[in-house]
Amino acid sequence: METIRLDREIFQTNVPNGVVVVSERVSHVRSAALGVWVRTASTHESRSKMGVSHLLEHMVFKGTKRRSAQEIALALESRGGSLDAYTSRDATAFHSRVLDADLSRAIDVLTDLVRNPVLRDSDLTLERNVVLEEINMVEDTPDDQVFDLASAALWPSHPYGYSILGTRESVSGLQVADLRQLHSHAYFPGNCVIGAAGNLTHEQLLELLGKQGWLEGTAPASTGQGNGNGAPLVPPAPPAQHGGEVRVAKDSSQTHIVFATDTMPYRDPRKYALLVLANVFGGGMSSRLFQRVREELGLAYSIYSFTTFHRQVGVTGVYVGTQPKTAERAVAAIREEYAKLAREGLNSAALAEAKQQTQGQVMLSLESPAARMYRLAGLQVYGEAYQSLDEVLANIERLTETDVMDIAQEYFNPDRQRIVWLGPN
Repeated sequence: METIRLDREIFQTNVPNGVVVVSERVSHVRSAALGVWVRTASTHESRSKMGVSHLLEHMVFKGTKRRSAQEIALALESRGGSLDAYTSRDATAFHSRVLDADLSRAIDVLTDLVRNPVLRDSDLTLERNVVLEEINMVEDTPDDQVFDLASAALWPSHPYGYSILGTRESVSGLQVADLRQLHSHAYFPGNCVIGAAGNLTHEQLLELLGKQGWLEGTAPASTGQGNGNGAPLVPPAPPAQHGGEVRVAKDSSQTHIVFATDTMPYRDPRKYALLVLANVFGGGMSSRLFQRVREELGLAYSIYSFTTFHRQVGVTGVYVGTQPKTAERAVAAIREEYAKLAREGLNSAALAEAKQQTQGQVMLSLESPAARMYRLAGLQVYGEAYQSLDEVLANIERLTETDVMDIAQEYFNPDRQRIVWLGPN
């Protein structure tokens, strides 16, 4: 095994079987955060199997060869800890937070979940209904639903535009055989990243993982199914749809609107300029959109910008919820702010303030062991080289007016934005 020191208390081990283990010691806490990231998720699905990764994430909690569903639920909660999971575009994650004394127990439970689910037909009947209710819940929450519609509007024929939950039709058609096939093809060490942070040592973590079989064997011969660093291949994302509108009728008291466009992937260093601009644009009460649309015009209670980065692409945009009779005015005001930012960029004073705001957010976001764990694992999942916190802050600090102007002109051009409306006709 090759273990390298990434920072003073941060280590990474590349195991011959392909699993990557990253950890950070945070000695002043009495807890530990631990997670397993499977590098297969909704972006790897076909349209007919949409939602299979999310359904499998649910199903592993229904029982393993050693534990019932209730025993899984009690295993860490009975000790004051927590256990959860989520499915994203690029990975399916299973994570826990426990007392440092219970690290071994957390590793045992997470290993059992990921490696040994029983995946019974009888459980699938029940859990499929749970997921269908989750889909219903999203459809009853239009400020969530509009984001799914925006993804589909950007990439109508690529998995980046699919729903992570799937559709009623696709989920209803999934069978245990589909789950077992996905599990056998994705839930193996070489397709996993294990991240941890808290009052632990890297040597301790490796020892405990070794006892659970995570460090055994070597990576299988290449089958053409990966990209050379452990992540499965995904169909290349085509250019997103730019401009135009999609209007979806819904009986609701508000019209929910998303402006969205594709941007750079997670590992692209230009993302720092994008984050700075998004903060200025709609990142809080002091942002341009909040001040113009809510404070000056009184057209919305909720308005904000959002930025997400995936392995191949990113997405940035704006959400606003407003009365149907004021929706056109809100859209016009937002378009004006887009045009102003694309035309003018940020002057030196505004850029200095925006950099300080973004640096503060970055520092505050890493205050907990769990947040540090997510960051370390995310770098592996998304293919970005490790940078210390000081290096990240320096990347933000060295941004110039030209850097942000280039990003503003490319990604904040109002004609580039795809606009999705959800609400009354």
